[in-house]
Amino acid sequence: MTESARRNRPDTPDIETPGIQPPGASTPHATRAGARPRTGELGDPATRGRTTIADGVVEKIAGLAAREVIGVHALGTGFARTLGAVRERVPGGARAAACRGVKAEVGEVQTALDIDIVVDYGVAIHEVARAVRENVIDAVERMTGLDVVEVNIAVDDVKLPDEEDEEPEPASGGLQ
Repeated sequence: MTESARRNRPDTPDIETPGIQPPGASTPHATRAGARPRTGELGDPATRGRTTIADGVVEKIAGLAAREVIGVHALGTGFARTLGAVRERVPGGARAAACRGVKAEVGEVQTALDIDIVVDYGVAIHEVARAVRENVIDAVERMTGLDVVEVNIAVDDVKLPDEEDEEPEPASGGLQ
C-alpha cells in the first residue's frame, strides 16, 4: 500500500478470522501426533476420575465425632451395646465399636445420618443433641466433602451415676 493510501484509510484494528492462525501459532488444545497433552490442557486434575466413599467410612467419622461431645455416654441401643461388647472380645471386632449406633446413607454428593446415643444423667438432652449434630456435620463435611443433609438423633437411654457400665472401658496404653 502506498503512503497516501494509508493516510486516507481510517485506522482499524486487525480483525482476526476465526479458525485461521498465524504461522507458528498453536491452538490451546492442539498437540502433535503421539504427544502427551500437558496437564493444563486436560483441566483440573481433581476432576479426572471419581471418588466414592463407603457408608462405613462416614459412620466411623460420625461415631468418633459424636463421642467427642461432653454428655454423650455411649452410642447405640442397649442391645447393640451388649452385642458390641461381645464383639470387641473377638479379634478384629473393635472396628464395629467405632461405628456402633450410627447408620449412614451415602450418595454421590450428600449423606444422611441416624445416630443412637446414651446421655449422662443431668445434662440438657437438647443441648447435647445439638452439639452432636454440629460436631458430626462439621467432621463429616470437612473430611469427606459430602453435604450432610440431616442428622437424626435418637436418645435411647440415660446413664445414671450409680449404674455400672454395660461394656468395659477399652484398655489404654500399648500391647501387653
